[in-house]
Amino acid sequence: MSHLIIETLKYREGEIDFITLGCSKNLVDAERVMRQLEGGGWKCVHDAADPQGEICVINTCGFIGDAKEESINMILRMGERKKQGKLRKLIVMGCLSERYRAELEAELPEVDEYYGKFDFEDLTLSLSQGEGNQSIPNNRSNLSCASYERKLTTPKHYAYLKISEGCNRFCSYCAIPLITGRHTSRPKEEILDEVRWLVSQGVKELNVIAQDLSSYGLDLSPTLPQGEGEKPGVRDKHLLPELIDEIAQVPGVAWIRLHYAYPTDFPEGLLDVMAKHENVCKYLDIALQHCTDHMLGLMRRHITRAEQDALIRKIREKVPGICIRTTLLVGHPGETEEDFEELKAWVKEMRFERMGCFAYSDEEGTYANRHYTDDVPQDVKEARAAELMAIQQEISGELMQRFVGRTERVVIDREEGEYLVGRTQYDSPEVDCEVLVERQKTKVESPKPGEFVNVLITKAEEFDLYGIPC
Repeated sequence: MSHLIIETLKYREGEIDFITLGCSKNLVDAERVMRQLEGGGWKCVHDAADPQGEICVINTCGFIGDAKEESINMILRMGERKKQGKLRKLIVMGCLSERYRAELEAELPEVDEYYGKFDFEDLTLSLSQGEGNQSIPNNRSNLSCASYERKLTTPKHYAYLKISEGCNRFCSYCAIPLITGRHTSRPKEEILDEVRWLVSQGVKELNVIAQDLSSYGLDLSPTLPQGEGEKPGVRDKHLLPELIDEIAQVPGVAWIRLHYAYPTDFPEGLLDVMAKHENVCKYLDIALQHCTDHMLGLMRRHITRAEQDALIRKIREKVPGICIRTTLLVGHPGETEEDFEELKAWVKEMRFERMGCFAYSDEEGTYANRHYTDDVPQDVKEARAAELMAIQQEISGELMQRFVGRTERVVIDREEGEYLVGRTQYDSPEVDCEVLVERQKTKVESPKPGEFVNVLITKAEEFDLYGIPC
């Protein structure tokens, strides 16, 4: 009898499925919303393989064409579930709906509610009123957790820490300022409170994220006016080095990793902090995009190749052994064969430890869309991206061999077959290399996920290391 009842259920009442698309900044937003909703009596499930909840919230990405297509396809998929009676309510939030809310409302009426990047409280209040736990009224004061508390969806030993929102850079190709608005730093004390809360939840590794780490705190101190496309004015103080220095001193913080710095107006005092603290990983994600003065100018990056190269040298000199992760963009309007040949030679010269490459996507409203012609054919863009990544694959294979015979501190993320899978300080979750650690063949208990272990590296491949506990 119970089997028949289960078969006739259309969805699980009191349960909300969250589907997060895009970057880790989006993930933090979703985690905040889930925490609020669970305070309202709901059960929230994140990225289920087969969503079964009565409500589905899709947190969308609207950055480039492929990401927008993925978001639309997911909305259509969940909309079909709703038509089949397997879903009672469909909600869309995030970057895509922030950017295209009116168009989405007109084209996708199967979505019940749309929210953008900054009205999460309206979503939580909507679902707290008359739904979930009926005893919780529609009142912010009754959603008792602090604004920074989240339902962590990552393995419990690491989390993402978002320190600012938005961007003032207005690079020619980028739609982020159109979606998220001007750069806004979170107050330092609020961030430190969040760090202490995360540690209390068992988090040991903090992956610090922002659209532009380099600008953290500049809006919290006196600034010169800056309009679209202008080179940033002289600021009185960079606050990022001070923030990271204080986070590093919070008891329980084992690793801090920095993501998405900007090369122009880079806070060089950060390098002293990285060299000073052992728990600040020797890792910096800094998107450089290109190397020729011609393309850096067209991209409105406000930096020259000489300045960019000098910064890379300084980073490597002041933080010996650092892993630099960067992102490059090919196929931007105006990129010539000569530009691309110089870019290839530069990648071979710089030998970045980690690198990604993307083909240009013509995004409406951006400077490039309004002022340039998208003149590089799509097949040429994709071929250039593939060629650069083939070069990087060879470089990565050579650089990874340096680890063989070394002992590295590794955090274990998960168990997988005969291996424990972890990462060194030089690797960010999900996007970088992994270390496959042989399980102990003695009676000694193997490390568990979330534990740190010293590993002797015995073998290296292009994107993975192998080792044994020691």
